[in-house]
Amino acid sequence: MAYKFLMTAPALGAAGRQVLADAGCEVDYLTEANNPTEVEQRMATHAYDAVISRTVTLSEQAIAACPSLKIICKHGVGVTNIDVAAASARGIPVLTTPATNAQSVAELTIGLMLSAARQLPFFQQEIAAGRWTRTSLGSELQGKTLGLVGFGEIGRRVAGIAGAIGMSVRFFDPAVAPGTPTGGAHQCASLDELLPLSHVLSLHCPVSDATRQMLRADTLAQLPERAIVINTSRGELIDEPALVQALQQGHLAGAGLDTFAQEPLPEAHPFRQLSNIVMTPHIGGTTPEALDAVARSAAQQCLDFLQQRRINLRACVNPNALKNEDMKQ
Repeated sequence: MAYKFLMTAPALGAAGRQVLADAGCEVDYLTEANNPTEVEQRMATHAYDAVISRTVTLSEQAIAACPSLKIICKHGVGVTNIDVAAASARGIPVLTTPATNAQSVAELTIGLMLSAARQLPFFQQEIAAGRWTRTSLGSELQGKTLGLVGFGEIGRRVAGIAGAIGMSVRFFDPAVAPGTPTGGAHQCASLDELLPLSHVLSLHCPVSDATRQMLRADTLAQLPERAIVINTSRGELIDEPALVQALQQGHLAGAGLDTFAQEPLPEAHPFRQLSNIVMTPHIGGTTPEALDAVARSAAQQCLDFLQQRRINLRACVNPNALKNEDMKQ
């Protein structure tokens, strides 16, 4: 049976397109990259079996408008743009593609960390302004402690690279059972234990009631003087005005951010005025290699569900929506 898919972006990686083409599926794409109104309009006028969701909002209105919808798969891992509750209420599982873009995100994390440590944005701006400013701004990472909030696939890869640089690694992740092999990284029992030890703090956890704005004025103050904050996870994890203040006042030496509370970043956002912050536009998982891997995984997982094959329960964020126990593994 041929199925009808909506990809909530103008394109899908070649590997994903091939999976769906081989299965005889029809795929529609958005004409604009970030237009939730277009998503709602398309879902109200087409009988889609599956949606592969990129970053544009997939609202309750859109989900309700498409009664034929059976499965949603996030093109990535963060589902804050998807109304999961609305999907669950209609018995629609929401899947993710864990680990498929982990290497690309881990490499960007290290890149942001190195850039922030050596204050590269400042020196770039100095040269662009015609100045040749040679100062001792910046610091070595060897011998410093990297603190990781979250020790999943991305966090573990970041830890491995950081260890090669000569950093020690500590992490906090309540999902990791004590005694689990961690490749030399040391587990902390709480965020409060981790923060004072972290010369660099890097976030690798999902947004939840427990983690939303976990970095705010009081928690940022627990970091060592001249620490660095890296976020390639989700912007909602940080109280952005508090981060601005910590950077302006010099408590933090710098920050490297790939994600923001509002995307695209507003034109008047104070982050744009800081020379000790390096920013990228949520590109952690958008290398060609990662996009292909994510696209292949998303397409195949949707097909597995539609064809009543078993799915990876660990990839499902709302397993209560799975009515058929035989599909779980």
